[in-house]
Amino acid sequence: MRLVQNKVLSLLGLATKARKSVSGEFSVEKAVKEGRAQLVIVAGDASDNTKKQFRNMCAYYRVPIYFLCSKAEIGHAMGLEMRASVAVLDSGLAKAIEKQLTKQ
Repeated sequence: MRLVQNKVLSLLGLATKARKSVSGEFSVEKAVKEGRAQLVIVAGDASDNTKKQFRNMCAYYRVPIYFLCSKAEIGHAMGLEMRASVAVLDSGLAKAIEKQLTKQ
């Protein structure tokens, strides 16, 4: 599982460098509602309220959502402070991340 998380985090870093990701509650929510988000990742240590909000929103807008890592790990991968949520805007990168998360 750790190897998968590391690969996902490095892909998140790539998405951030390519300006194909947004993070933070408001930016992610806006990207999902505008149909730009291809995939959403929420930190495993985010509050239950945050998880519920994103789970419901992603279900409604049919955006794949995954819960993994910690806020610190996600933020570090993106070269930022702690991040509870991130949306990947590029379909290719989103597919690559999903491929890592679904192969068990």
